[in-house]
Amino acid sequence: MATNLLQAGFALTVHNRNRQREAPLAQQGAQRAATPAAAAAAAPLLCLCLSDDNAVRQVLIEGEDSAIHGLAPGSLVIDFSTIAPATSEALASELAQRGVAYIDAPVTGGTEGAKAGTLSVLVGGAAEDLERARPLLAAVGSRISRFGAVGAGQRVKAVNQVLVAGSYAAVAEAMALGQRLGLPMQQVCAALGDGAAGSWALKHRAANMLSNNYPLGFKLELHRKDLAIALAAAAETGLQLPISEKVAAIEEALMAAGHGEEDVSALARWFMG
Repeated sequence: MATNLLQAGFALTVHNRNRQREAPLAQQGAQRAATPAAAAAAAPLLCLCLSDDNAVRQVLIEGEDSAIHGLAPGSLVIDFSTIAPATSEALASELAQRGVAYIDAPVTGGTEGAKAGTLSVLVGGAAEDLERARPLLAAVGSRISRFGAVGAGQRVKAVNQVLVAGSYAAVAEAMALGQRLGLPMQQVCAALGDGAAGSWALKHRAANMLSNNYPLGFKLELHRKDLAIALAAAAETGLQLPISEKVAAIEEALMAAGHGEEDVSALARWFMG
């Protein structure tokens, strides 16, 4: 995503908690900042893309060198992280006290979409803040959708992760069944991909499942974190999500077995034994 911003002509300053990860971007022309506060200094737009709620709070508002100490009134925070809607709402409230605007803008589309700049960006926030952010968002995503006030983007991402849970699990089950039946599974996938059973997971992850090889696209442990957000949101409405609950339990078993840092498609390990 940062590479796409550079290629689109944005002047970019970057900071990563793992400082080595800044190096490739610096080679492409980005400036490096020693702290989040330094990265935010004089930046009209600040983008975050972090692993969970605690990381976002630490980098944005709680740390000694957090970005809030560098953000100027009138600036805008664009949070690509997937976190709880209530966390986004609390962050927006605290930043507003300093005259800083905030939108939650979680993304979906996998590493493939991130590299191609074709992510779907799910936005919660004021319409005028989205318009300020739109040129930047257009460099990382091909579809930008606003769903309401701050927190709405995170709620849509929760729906997305429920769909991901079901589709990945279904593909994993189907691959396991096909192999047990002795079918030519590459041919099966090609035949089914354009039919009613076709899906992003079948197209992009079935081959990995069949080869029992799970190069990282999106960590299984992060999807489990996202499912926790979705399950909590469902519980607040009195809705039970039995499929997502089952997938969450499978992911916990795989994490306990040391597979948490593999791609979500490693769900197939549970079905294939």
